[in-house]
Amino acid sequence: MLFSPLRTTIVCGCRSASKGLIHSSRSPQLRQWLVKQGRSTMTAVASSANAIPNAATNRIVGRWLLGCSGLVVGAIVLGGVTRLTESGLSMVDWHLVREMKPPQSQAEWEAEFSKYQQFPEFKIMNHEMTLPEFKFIFYMEWGHRMWGRLVGLAYIVPTIYFWRKGYFTRSIKGKVLGLCGFVFFQGLLGWYMVKSGLEEKPESYDIPRVSQYRLSAHLGSALLLYCASLWIGLTLLLPTNKLAETKHLMQLRRFAKGTTGLVFLTALSGAFVAGLDAGLVYNSFPKMGERWIPDDLLAFSPTLKNIFENPTTVQFDHRIMGISSLAAITGLYLFSRRMLLPRRAKIALSLLAAMAYGQVALGISTLLLYVPTSLAATHQTGSVALLSLAIWVLAELRKMPK
Repeated sequence: MLFSPLRTTIVCGCRSASKGLIHSSRSPQLRQWLVKQGRSTMTAVASSANAIPNAATNRIVGRWLLGCSGLVVGAIVLGGVTRLTESGLSMVDWHLVREMKPPQSQAEWEAEFSKYQQFPEFKIMNHEMTLPEFKFIFYMEWGHRMWGRLVGLAYIVPTIYFWRKGYFTRSIKGKVLGLCGFVFFQGLLGWYMVKSGLEEKPESYDIPRVSQYRLSAHLGSALLLYCASLWIGLTLLLPTNKLAETKHLMQLRRFAKGTTGLVFLTALSGAFVAGLDAGLVYNSFPKMGERWIPDDLLAFSPTLKNIFENPTTVQFDHRIMGISSLAAITGLYLFSRRMLLPRRAKIALSLLAAMAYGQVALGISTLLLYVPTSLAATHQTGSVALLSLAIWVLAELRKMPK
């Protein structure tokens, strides 16, 4: 629409100029040359006006990816609440379409409840559970699964539409296909995780729970999907800052990348804390009980097993990583103050530093109050917010495209 008046003006001008020069010129060769030039000009104007992809389509794609990343955040938060309310094992089978409709009649609910009663969680933990109580945990897991399907549709349907319209550049096509493939992988990984909590384990005296390895893989893949969507969306929407490639800027950029990686690993370590209920073993801070380093830190053998399976070690590691992330972000902020940066970059760095201190305060409060559901869910949401701000900082500091 914006190009239409411009195109009409240029085309009419070219025609008028060509006619005037043709009538005023007596040379047939000159007339032929002028007509050819006029036609080529009109073709160039028309093609530039209709070129796709362009800045407008990039904005559309960028906003779509930001919307998708927001839906992924919703899935992460809802998954965390499902885990905290111990609802994740209430649906004991998986069907892509059939389970979209929850039980309706009393008979259907009783049939679903009887299936749940055949698995370890009911037999060991919830053998006194009533049907209304089962309905609550069922709807929590059902809501999480339906949200996952919504995420899948939000990626796949617009991808098909934008692809047919020609909105994607060659590089964006590969990235979007990767994102859609990752959505499918995430859904399969979710069921693979749930299956680990439904298996009978006669040799184990522990309460039924999903594997902390599969839980961390499920969360980690969701975080990767979120980070990739957010990064691509921001790079399409935010203009690249014209920054002089000084030594200090390159150091700041490397510092920011390392800090973002540390924030990601800290969030991922939280999956091991959740999977092992490690937030309930030492509810004191800064010491763990009466000691800085607890006696049972390396109680398992071999030693490497403690890092992933000993609740004490898992909580200790999460504390160290959280404090390290705070120190790194503080250092990044102070280092950036020595440089002349654009306003948006300064805002992103300031918000990142403020969020880091808020996130540590949330983590300590969650620990001291014995992991209340609302506070623990807020702490998990805070980890995603912190990671989001770190990615925003990277987007503001990125290099100019060549």
